[in-house]
Amino acid sequence: MTTPSARQQNQVSKRAAGVVGLAVACSRVLGLVRELVLAALFGKYATDIFYMAFRVPNLLRDLFAEGALSTAFITTFSKKIATEGDSSAWRLANKMATLTTVFMSLITLLGIVFSPQLVGLIAHGFSPEKAATTIQLTRIMFPFILLVSLAALAMGMLNAKNVFGMPAMASSFFNLGSIVAGVSLGWWMDPHFGIRSLIGLSLGTLIGGLLQLVVQFPALWRVGFRLHFDFTWRDEGVRHILLLMGPAVIAASAVQVNVMVNSGFASMLGDGPVSWLTWAFRLMQLPLGIFGVAVGTVTLPVVSRFAAVQDLSSVRSTLAHGLRLAFLLTIPCAVGLIFFAEPIISLIFQRGHFSYESTVQTAAALKYYAVGLVAYSSIKVLAPAFYALNRRNLPMFVSFFSIATNYLLNQVFTFQLGFGHRGLALSTSLVAVINFAILYFMMTRHIGGLETRALLKNLGKLAFASLPLALVCVAANTWLFAGLATMAFLPKIVGVLGSIAVAAAVFCGTVALLRIEEVEDVLAMARRKLGRR
Repeated sequence: MTTPSARQQNQVSKRAAGVVGLAVACSRVLGLVRELVLAALFGKYATDIFYMAFRVPNLLRDLFAEGALSTAFITTFSKKIATEGDSSAWRLANKMATLTTVFMSLITLLGIVFSPQLVGLIAHGFSPEKAATTIQLTRIMFPFILLVSLAALAMGMLNAKNVFGMPAMASSFFNLGSIVAGVSLGWWMDPHFGIRSLIGLSLGTLIGGLLQLVVQFPALWRVGFRLHFDFTWRDEGVRHILLLMGPAVIAASAVQVNVMVNSGFASMLGDGPVSWLTWAFRLMQLPLGIFGVAVGTVTLPVVSRFAAVQDLSSVRSTLAHGLRLAFLLTIPCAVGLIFFAEPIISLIFQRGHFSYESTVQTAAALKYYAVGLVAYSSIKVLAPAFYALNRRNLPMFVSFFSIATNYLLNQVFTFQLGFGHRGLALSTSLVAVINFAILYFMMTRHIGGLETRALLKNLGKLAFASLPLALVCVAANTWLFAGLATMAFLPKIVGVLGSIAVAAAVFCGTVALLRIEEVEDVLAMARRKLGRR
């Protein structure tokens, strides 16, 4: 039975998830616009170079900033607030801000110096000329890791204080800055958007990272944070964060090893696969960010507070509710992406240098990425809870297992079965499914269950509701999009938007008839918001 405090926190989580979902949706749409601009202005040769150059600092962002540092800091900072009050928590925040600035500055300098070795590791299939340009761009963009690490620390402080909107919107400013500044500087360096203009695009990425940090300053000031550099790092809170970060970095490094392995495989498949996989994953990040990341973001501080007072019953309730909500929001998205991949990509990307061939190849990757969408979203909810419960080593061991699994699946699907870049997307999804299954089993063993019966019942209803959704998608592909290669823009946009609207209405009607609890929660939240307006 859910305790009153747990029910109250779940209501807060639902409202916060809506705020974060809208903010992340804005960010993901702007990120998609960014990829659309790149795809239209540059050919696949140039985009392969830029995406590979950005991959190294972006991997470190996932490894340190928005992964290990964010999770470890939110967990410890939330417990500080719950047990010792705000003043102690702010002192810890200043110590971590100082330490992060010093450490990430050092990482940035090392990255600039050793960029040739890093690029050689992840892009060993590139030609010497292609690799040289990639190294140059990597050096330009390496300071991004310092900016985004500080932005992640600011986000952690605000989330722990139940401020979710501005931190979630901060990445929108990154996308805006990188689009406007990147395209402007790129055009200034080369009006024809050749290889030289990629330098301007890289500088625009740094400007976007700076904006992502500074837009959070006013919100930090309002919640009470005052920056003071503090070099007294011999502190129990700092020590606890670093102890949490150790396994988290190791766990995340396994994920990044998988990404580097996939990049190496893609670089051996000629011009195009690096970009096709990037564009496909960007589209999958729309529902993943809007729903999976949103639910996971608001669940972690709640779980951390309950874990701090050893309230395992409320931890179970919060995690189970988060997983059911993630299932409800991402299962229809996965079905839609699998069936509508080509029409959606054609509508969004197919212009300029982006040909129908690129549409087909990118759609093929998106379909296989979508297989793992539900697992990806569920991991965003489940994995951080292990750190809040002081079981930080378990995700690390699971990640080690995923390295061997990913490499084996890449070999089988990409080369032995001849799936090419599609095999890389499929192996990524299957690894996510396996990781979630193992993490779920471990969590149920640790906290004495996770309302599995209710979760399976919910999953069965959602699977049943997805059948009419799939039928609508098949009908639309058969009658509306048979001539997609030559379809004009106006009928294409009407067909895509109309089909998605009908499919969404059919799914919503079906789940409403099945009386899924989380649907009532979402509708109640929508009615409250409309009532206020």
